[in-house]
Amino acid sequence: MLDWQAVDTVMLDMDGTLLDLHFDSHFWLEFLPRRYAEIHGLDPQQCREPLIERIMSERGSLNWYCLDYWSEQLQVPIAELKREVADRIGYRPGVEAFLERLRNSGRRSLIVTNAHRDSLSLKIERTAIDQQVDLVICSHDFGLPKEDIRFWSKLQEVEPFNPERTLFVDDSLPVLESARRFGIKHLLCVTTPDSRMPARVIDGFDATDDFSEVMPPL
Repeated sequence: MLDWQAVDTVMLDMDGTLLDLHFDSHFWLEFLPRRYAEIHGLDPQQCREPLIERIMSERGSLNWYCLDYWSEQLQVPIAELKREVADRIGYRPGVEAFLERLRNSGRRSLIVTNAHRDSLSLKIERTAIDQQVDLVICSHDFGLPKEDIRFWSKLQEVEPFNPERTLFVDDSLPVLESARRFGIKHLLCVTTPDSRMPARVIDGFDATDDFSEVMPPL
């Protein structure tokens, strides 16, 4: 599936790729609507659907990922609420072994995430995932999500990389398409970002659900 001899740099999404997306899915679709209703004295059943529709309307934008934006919009402390269910944060199966092998292979490894800094800090606190790679890049620092092709040029300014010799792994098809349009040659999609959901059928990109299938040689 992958020609590792043609790869010098490996860029990895975090949520849904390295970490189980179940934490985020549960927080935004189940836990937040319930706590939002409690905080504002509303009926949970009546406010859940409109709240989720409001959140989904920002999908693909930087606001979608921004905890400060949602804290202001919803008048609830999003970062604090995330801590209430932080026990659900965890690695996807096989990820830690993959990251260790990647590090031992001598290739440059980066986490490239759309996660807000507060969310990123919580996940680092729970998993020490930043210690498993050479660098963590947060799209909020550039003011652009990975879905925007301009993001990759901004990234290249601070982390020079050769797109022809870069592997990028993500669970988001719009993000992968953005990377493809920029010129990143080696692309891989994760089929089951949320462990509680069935695997997806992926068209147009190489895909895997098991990092043991794509281990770099030592």
